[in-house]
Amino acid sequence: MAADSPWRMTMYRELRLAARRIFDWLNPLVFFLLVVCLFPLAVSPEPALLGKIAPGIVWVAALLATLLGMDGLFRSDFEDGSLEQIIVGSQPIALLISAKVLSYWLLTGLPLTLLAPLLALMLSLPVGSYEVLCLSLLIGTPSLCLIGAIGAALVVGLRKGGVLLVLLVLPLYIPILIFGSGAVTASLQGMEATGQLAILGAFLALALPLAPIATAAALRISING
Repeated sequence: MAADSPWRMTMYRELRLAARRIFDWLNPLVFFLLVVCLFPLAVSPEPALLGKIAPGIVWVAALLATLLGMDGLFRSDFEDGSLEQIIVGSQPIALLISAKVLSYWLLTGLPLTLLAPLLALMLSLPVGSYEVLCLSLLIGTPSLCLIGAIGAALVVGLRKGGVLLVLLVLPLYIPILIFGSGAVTASLQGMEATGQLAILGAFLALALPLAPIATAAALRISING
């Protein structure tokens, strides 16, 4: 891929914009930290109990944190008119969308994955499960971003589309949540987690080529509608 390819230029533009709007991509991380930190206060500080429910807590918090900033993925491009230019332009829209989603994952999903061991320690998750937790988030969070981009494209023209985005996307997140937390739970119980991780990998393998195409179609519907 050429150094000045549209894909690279889109990535570079998104990361530069993110550097100027630090609080936009810090919000999901702070939300992730706060949600996980509040659970011991709300449920119980008992390490044995927290260790059992830690996989679900971390995965639900990561899912909601990923969704938190998704509403704005195409919002600024829509408001300044650049999204319409991208759609009528000659460049493959799905390719440019994949660059935007990847930059979003680098700013949300990857930091969440890196923070997960620290939060797992706070929740008394056994150290032996950290590797599976990080691996499940590393494979699962890109799928969350790719699926969320479809919902963000559908509501980009709506003033208060955040609630509708949640209603559209959350049902599609459920399988990833089940197999992601299931992999960590299996590891916690001394069982092999390769089956759940393989299914997460299959979700990602399907979402990588199909979600940008679906997102491009959703953007055309939103703009033309």
